Amino acid sequence: MKGELDLALELADLADTISLPRFRAADLMVETKPDLTPVTETDRAVEDALRKRLAEVRPNDAVIGEERGSHDAGTASVRWIIDPIDGTKNYVRGIPIYATLIAVERDGSIEAGVASAPAIGRRWWAARGEGAWVDGRPMRVSEVKTPEDGLLLYGGLSAWRSHGRLAGLMSLTERFQRTRGFGDFWMHMLVAEGSAEVAAELQVSIWDLAAVQVIVEEAGGRFTDIAGRRRPDGGSAVSSNGRFHEEVLDALRAADR
Repeated sequence: MKGELDLALELADLADTISLPRFRAADLMVETKPDLTPVTETDRAVEDALRKRLAEVRPNDAVIGEERGSHDAGTASVRWIIDPIDGTKNYVRGIPIYATLIAVERDGSIEAGVASAPAIGRRWWAARGEGAWVDGRPMRVSEVKTPEDGLLLYGGLSAWRSHGRLAGLMSLTERFQRTRGFGDFWMHMLVAEGSAEVAAELQVSIWDLAAVQVIVEEAGGRFTDIAGRRRPDGGSAVSSNGRFHEEVLDALRAADR
């Protein structure tokens, strides 16, 4: 997988050269997609550039991205999963917590992933069986053993409310020493590097989570959807240091009364 990881890192370099110069640009073009989420010229420019590069060097691979959909390369065993700007709402508002996410899937298994956040000068990456890294240093999840000593991070409360799971989340927050609503890729990277113990969110897609999954798992953590399935396409995500993952899932699955 070294060749794919090296290429993913190269693609991240390319993405950063496009997204960072346009960050906080006064003339940034922003549109609203049919699902009422924002998309910028940068989202599209990054994805187009990465697809062009992949077409040059890996023309037989499949590609799926948030903005341009799926390019099916027939019976390809390798698929590239791209989120050109994870945290577009942050990007639009000038908040530097955004990243390009790139994952490599082989025969249905996520084998490598990169999360590159140029506005804060951070990059995380991992390859299956080779560990996880942040800015060139190996990283591991924390060894905190109980929620009472831990930090819980979560995505937007409106999603939890609309899915009828806000009460479960709120009851879980009462068990943790600290809670924060960071959202997006960053909270999962904080779990991977040992700065938090749990991150949970709803209303997410495979391009939001594919790179996250392999990075968290290679850092020694656990990644599932709320149903407990180890997959990035379940529409939800819970990453943890693995010490009390099942307790967290039980709480989050409790429907509002």
